[in-house]
Amino acid sequence: MFTVSSQATHYSAMVPLGWALQAAGHEVRVLCTPDQTAAVGRTGLLPVPVLDGMKVITRLRLQAHREAVEGKRPYPWPPPHPLTGEPLRDLADFDAAGFQDDIAPVLAERAARGFDAAVAFARAWRPDLVLHDPGSLEGLLAARVTGVPAALCLWGPVGTREPEHMRIVPTDHSGSFPRHGQGEFDLDMIERVLDPCPPPLAPPTTAERVRFGYVPFNGTAPVPAWALEPPAPGRPRVCVTWSTALTSTAGPGSYLLPAILRAVDGLGCDVIVLATAADAAALGPVPGGVRVAENAPLRAVLPGASAVIHHGGSGSAMTALWAGVPQLTTTFASEQAATGSRIAAAGAGRHLPGHEAGPHAVREALHDLLTDTAYRDAAAGLREEMLAQPTPAQCVGTLEHIAALGVVPGACQAGTGGAPPPGTVLSSRSHSG
Repeated sequence: MFTVSSQATHYSAMVPLGWALQAAGHEVRVLCTPDQTAAVGRTGLLPVPVLDGMKVITRLRLQAHREAVEGKRPYPWPPPHPLTGEPLRDLADFDAAGFQDDIAPVLAERAARGFDAAVAFARAWRPDLVLHDPGSLEGLLAARVTGVPAALCLWGPVGTREPEHMRIVPTDHSGSFPRHGQGEFDLDMIERVLDPCPPPLAPPTTAERVRFGYVPFNGTAPVPAWALEPPAPGRPRVCVTWSTALTSTAGPGSYLLPAILRAVDGLGCDVIVLATAADAAALGPVPGGVRVAENAPLRAVLPGASAVIHHGGSGSAMTALWAGVPQLTTTFASEQAATGSRIAAAGAGRHLPGHEAGPHAVREALHDLLTDTAYRDAAAGLREEMLAQPTPAQCVGTLEHIAALGVVPGACQAGTGGAPPPGTVLSSRSHSG
């Protein structure tokens, strides 16, 4: 049984695990919010739309507002209104106290219904293993109530033990954990994580770590014919990919695509921009040598690229690591900044806080990525370490072992696949995942 949050990019790393479990003959059900039904269905996994509660985008905006109030937000403009997404002129324009009094209880009640639905489904369907993304605690609660093992599937280099202002695991505002006899939710309840990162980028966690090799899932849009064309001789290919939700969570000041295109103009590069229809339309006329595409799968575009510029989202960062492409991250949120700075510290890219990513700074950083071979060497090394991890298919045996015995064999080690003892099955109901 999977449970996922209301942001499709947050569970994309879990999709290949679902494929692997199904291919091994196990049944997989994905509990989700109703607005994720179609997105989950397009992955080839079966959705169960019973979850509810605060949307991820609302939680991220609330987090940004709280950071700004606490003086931890470095950007020179206020964050968007947490509920409407409209730009704030002043932080006081959002009535935080009124939200806590009037709206938070309604969202908590909705979340409680989602937790109850997850527990009820687990009791009826009787899964042998529960996997959940960091933003979906319903799976963890359902596993604890029904007494089956659970694992949190990380989506990138940010882990379960981070500073409070960049926490990716929500708190249980609904009180569902104590209501179901589990006591107050605590991060120590997360006993194991599935980690898709190469070891040098291992996310901070105190849980048992099960490693697996990242397999990109960037949606199901068709592969454009031009993606198969090799780069033109003497013209490095630079891919610019942008968030599907960044401006709605970080405000209009985060729309850097025009500045980025000004920065790359004249560098002698062929530039491919992947953006939403709205962001692409807002660009207007683009310089020569720039191709703008909507919804093309990143994994089909990155091979052959010399560099990629993105906002620090985990899907873009992890796909670039998988492709061995140096990265320039221009970030507008704490989690994204951590991702960018950690990749830069590993030597595979450069990181610029978004408000410092003007055309000159972007041009200089990109020039470094294209001319200093150390970045490409580091990116290639991280790719090799990522590919050395067990594939999702090779990790099925480890997940079966966890489900059958309720123990963690330490890690799904590269080269062994973490295979369980001969004869191990998922459980007496060996079809269930």
